Amino acid sequence: MLSKKFQTKSYKVVGIDLAGSPKRNTGICTLEEDAVTLCTIVHTDREIIDYIEEVNPTLIAVDAPLHLPPGRKSIEDRNGEHFRPCDRELLKRGIRFFPITLGPMRLLTKRGIRLKRILARRGYRMVEVYPGAAQDIWNTGRKQDGLPGLLKGLRKLGVKGLDKRMNGDELDAVTAAIVGQLFLNGKTEVLGNFRSGAIVIPCAKEIATVRR
Repeated sequence: MLSKKFQTKSYKVVGIDLAGSPKRNTGICTLEEDAVTLCTIVHTDREIIDYIEEVNPTLIAVDAPLHLPPGRKSIEDRNGEHFRPCDRELLKRGIRFFPITLGPMRLLTKRGIRLKRILARRGYRMVEVYPGAAQDIWNTGRKQDGLPGLLKGLRKLGVKGLDKRMNGDELDAVTAAIVGQLFLNGKTEVLGNFRSGAIVIPCAKEIATVRR
């Protein structure tokens, strides 16, 4: 997928743009080779788990925090840091994000950690990604900058199966899946570490063709 410059081997990856509440839309998609084979909106944890078990992916790439900041026993714990080391690295690079201990991000953090625990027990591997960071690196624009621009930018990466009717949640799920594919092919950078909290982002050197 994504042109020869991007990938050497193909995997089946599920990308998830997780919402903090099941009342809101969660975008979820499957990326195989260079094509989106399924992309939809779900809501409940049960729907997410059923989707994953039907697809049986090699990797799940989710836009949601999967670890708490150092020193916190729970998201409600007021002790400890507001930022994880991976979050501080985003700050250093000038990448915009919402702190995971504030506002709606608290619900998202709880949900992400809960889903990771459930899916890990079922044998699935999940990594945390941040579509906004990937889109900044690829210079596609984020969904807030306009969906036509983001869609065009993702198509320039060589992704097939994209539909102009896709909404922002679905396009972020596609972005998450692309990063997951690149991760499995060793073409990403890991901010932080997987034991205490990591965010996977694309290597900037891998996207030179996108900016032409």
